[in-house]
Amino acid sequence: MKNYDLIVVGAGIVGLAHAYTAAVRGKSVLVIERDSACLGASIRNFGFVTITGQRAGDHWQRALRSRAIWADVAPKAGIDVVHSGLWLTARRPAAAAVLDAFMRTDMAADCALLTPAQAAERHPALRTEGLQSVLYSPHELRVESRTAIPMLAQWLQQALGVDFRFSETVTQVATPRVTTSRGSYHAERVVVCNNADPGGLFADAWTEHQVQLCQLQMLRVQPQAGFALQGSVMGDLSLVRYEGYSALPEAAVLRAELERDEAESLAHGIHLIAVQSADGSLVVGDSHHYGPAPSPFASEAVDRLMLRHLREALRLEGEHVVERWVGTYPVSPDAPCLVKAPDDATRVVAVTSGSGASTAFGLAEEVWSGW
Repeated sequence: MKNYDLIVVGAGIVGLAHAYTAAVRGKSVLVIERDSACLGASIRNFGFVTITGQRAGDHWQRALRSRAIWADVAPKAGIDVVHSGLWLTARRPAAAAVLDAFMRTDMAADCALLTPAQAAERHPALRTEGLQSVLYSPHELRVESRTAIPMLAQWLQQALGVDFRFSETVTQVATPRVTTSRGSYHAERVVVCNNADPGGLFADAWTEHQVQLCQLQMLRVQPQAGFALQGSVMGDLSLVRYEGYSALPEAAVLRAELERDEAESLAHGIHLIAVQSADGSLVVGDSHHYGPAPSPFASEAVDRLMLRHLREALRLEGEHVVERWVGTYPVSPDAPCLVKAPDDATRVVAVTSGSGASTAFGLAEEVWSGW
C-alpha cells in the first residue's frame, strides 16, 4: 500500500486548497471524497473570489493571498476568469457614509469611490439613478464554480500528481491510518475538510464554537441579449453583512435604516450579489437561513425579494429565471474559519463564513506552515 505525505478528506475548495499547498511543496497527496464528485457548497456558490469587505486583519490577508493563487492557478488549470472587479452601489446617504469610512482604511488600497455619473460611464449596466456613490474594487475575480472545482481537481491530478478516491466515505481517522468504506490508507499527516459535517468526523470539535448550518437560495437569470456586467455587483445590504464594512462605526446608522426599510430582506438574510457567466446568464443571490437542519425547500417569496433587488440595481429588460438551487455551509459566530488539532499529525479545518472560494488557499498555507 502506498504511503502518502498527506491525506485530505473532502474534495471541496478547502480540501483542494490543502492538496495544492502540499503538492507544490513536493509532497505526495491523496484526496478522499465521499461523493462521486464535489457536489456541496463549493460548486453552489458564485465563484466570487471576494477581497473587499472581508473581515479586517488575518482573514483579509488570507483573501489577498488566495486571490494571488487563483490568478496563478486558473490559467494553468484551464479555468477561465469570467470577469474581475467589484461594483458596490450606495443608494442611501448612510450607505455612502460607510463607503467613505471604508475608503479611509488600509483595505481600500487601489479601490476608487465614484460618483453615479462616473460609474454610469464606466459601467452602463448599473442603474445609477438615485445612487449616492459607487465603490469600485479591482481585486475580485470570478470563476464558474460548478466547472472550476472539477477542473482544479483534474489539474491537481494531472499536473501535480495528486491521487483521488471518489465515492469513498472516511469512517475513521487515526493518523497515520485513515479507514474508509472501501479500505485503509496511510499518511504522515491528515487534514479533514468535511465542511464541519454536524454528524461526521470530529463533530465534537465544533460544539464549543456554536457551529450551525446556513442555507442559501440562488438563481440563474437570463438577461436581454447583449447585457454585460463589468464585474460583480453588490448593494446597500452587503454593507451590513460583510464584516469589512459592517464593523465600521458608520454601519450602525445604515443598519437602523435598513431594519426600517428592508426588514423582510434582513429577516431572510438577503443581500444582493450578481455575477455573470460566460454564456451571458447572471448568477444571483443570496439569502441566509440558520439552524441545525435548515429546510431543504426553497421559498418563492425569498426569490422574489432577491429579484427585486436585482432589478433595482441593474438595467434589465425581459429577464427570466432559468435555474434555482440551494446551498449549505457551516457558520460560527466565533471566527470566519476554524482549525483544530486533535493530535500533532491531524488537522480539522472549516471555513465558517461562506468565504471558502475567497480564502481557502491562504488558509491552507497557514495550516501547512503551522505544522
